Amino acid sequence: MQRMLCYIITRLTLQKVTLVYCAFAPANSHNADDNELVTLEIIHQFVEVLDKYFGNVCELDLIFNFHKAYFILDEMLLGGEMVEPSKKAVNKVVEAQDQLVELAKQGGGEQNMPVITGPRG
Repeated sequence: MQRMLCYIITRLTLQKVTLVYCAFAPANSHNADDNELVTLEIIHQFVEVLDKYFGNVCELDLIFNFHKAYFILDEMLLGGEMVEPSKKAVNKVVEAQDQLVELAKQGGGEQNMPVITGPRG
């Protein structure tokens, strides 16, 4: 995905940061004291992971699969801070979660469930 435009709007104590990719424009609001470059990096990282997962992400992907977008965001952020900067690690966890969901839909027992481990094993 090609990055096109960036808007940073400051009003009183809040800033709104928006990146516009073709027709997709994720936005984030934060305190005016926070670093907007970090916010831009988080938005860009989130869009890259979404693009990798959905393959050329658009608004409809997020509308019909909002639970996946929230899951990906939860894997990347904790308390508003990026805890997992690796796109490969986030995609690996999301794919493992998809496998678990498919296995549960098929009625597989616990003996067939794959083990998901964190970064510390």
